[in-house]
Amino acid sequence: MKLEGIEIKIEKTDRRKTISIFIERDGSVRVLAPASSSDDIIENAVRAKQYQIFTKLAKWKELNQGKVNRQFVNGQSFLYFGRNYRLSIVENQEVPLKLSQGYLTLDKSKLTKAQDVFKQFYKEKAEQKIKERLKQIEEKFQEKPTSIKVMELQNRWASWTPKHGLNFHWKCAMAPVPVIDYIITHEMVHLKYPNHSPEFWNELDKKMPNFKEHENWLKQNGVKMAI
Repeated sequence: MKLEGIEIKIEKTDRRKTISIFIERDGSVRVLAPASSSDDIIENAVRAKQYQIFTKLAKWKELNQGKVNRQFVNGQSFLYFGRNYRLSIVENQEVPLKLSQGYLTLDKSKLTKAQDVFKQFYKEKAEQKIKERLKQIEEKFQEKPTSIKVMELQNRWASWTPKHGLNFHWKCAMAPVPVIDYIITHEMVHLKYPNHSPEFWNELDKKMPNFKEHENWLKQNGVKMAI
């Protein structure tokens, strides 16, 4: 459907009991609704939230002014676990990319494939860190994840599967460790509460009372987490 010229993507699923509206990181609007919801019910729900949707879109445009267009040249900064590191292009390095002496050093022979090299680097480091942090975080939970995967998730930082698997975006390697802890904790709570119900938020608050701080960090800095 369209709302004042804005395309609204609608997804229906048996896992939802209520209608929720999201502004994705790319500025698109997505609606998640119960499978039983009629098109009229969904449209009425969207129009009832029209003011909030346009307010959030305006905020998204404001935040996106801080978007960084990175180039693979000496001195360009790249986020890595919450800190900015300058890129240094070197020759005859034993690995394509690594952190060395305060720089992210990229082998010159991999320059034409630099984006793929960075994605693979972030993926490997994110998986390593997430599994490390999960060992501590999952002690607070009765439900345990059946698998951990790091991949391209488009506009989500993480997701869960009906079989209790957890998926994480490779961009998590750009976030500070406390923010990664929040992303993990958020998904762990979903293993008990599949949607963003009041029970979900109450449980998340119990497990991480300062979660809003980390959620806000992602809102403020998510646009910068790109290569």
